[in-house]
Amino acid sequence: MNAGLHELPLILFTVLAQSAVGSVLVFAFALFNTQNTQSRNHIHKAMFVLLALLGIGFLSSVMHLGSPLRAFNSLNRVGESMLSNEIASGSAFFAVAGLYWLCAILNKLPTALGKVWIALAAIVGLVFMWMMANLYRIPTVPTWDTVLTPISFYLTLVAGGLSLAYALLQPNRHKEYCLKWLPWAYLVGVLLIAITAVYQGVHIGSIQSSAQQAAALVPDFAQMTALRLCLLGVAATILFKGKSLPLLTLAFLLTFVAEFIGRTLFYGLHMTVGTAFGG
Repeated sequence: MNAGLHELPLILFTVLAQSAVGSVLVFAFALFNTQNTQSRNHIHKAMFVLLALLGIGFLSSVMHLGSPLRAFNSLNRVGESMLSNEIASGSAFFAVAGLYWLCAILNKLPTALGKVWIALAAIVGLVFMWMMANLYRIPTVPTWDTVLTPISFYLTLVAGGLSLAYALLQPNRHKEYCLKWLPWAYLVGVLLIAITAVYQGVHIGSIQSSAQQAAALVPDFAQMTALRLCLLGVAATILFKGKSLPLLTLAFLLTFVAEFIGRTLFYGLHMTVGTAFGG
């Protein structure tokens, strides 16, 4: 697992961004099913947490570039480079969601327009996720150039997004929306994560270049994956049983740690095709 920690800024960026986008989808659902002013105020105040986490993620990604000034250079090839497309779509998502939140907090946003705006933010967020997932489909990196990569990214969106949204929205005393479905959706996500992890373990066992075997890059893959799934299982139990904000926050933190582990293993699997390749 240590091999992936050198990409710590990208680990934080991807996990936090995916969790934020997943949460915005749930927030959009809640806002579409809320008319009560007090309930809407709770939702809008809680939305600040999503934007703060997203901001931390973007700051982490800037650190990966070595210098904040290089962040602007990454936008030079929008439409041609997947990296530029990812950053552009992510910035657009941050801007749309942030402007929605600001106008809502200042009570400058009519309800009807607010629904359209939050729906737009959700759509832009999904575009952002599509760009991010496809950025890592690199033909010269066989351990990443697989359908398991976008699947694992979207499953982080599900697990991180649902647990974060539930922690922020369920304690709302004035809520009109119903989130009883959310723990079940989270559980389905955990089951899919387990299936994906099994397939990934089998897949990396069959990949080798002229210089190295993929499995040797993450010798603790099985142990760390088992720990990851245990953390997700505990978080799922808390989501079903917990009612208080501290307990639900703990469920999100466990989910975050679990997905942090999964993403660290992902970056640790980076390898390029050598003069000979099999798999």
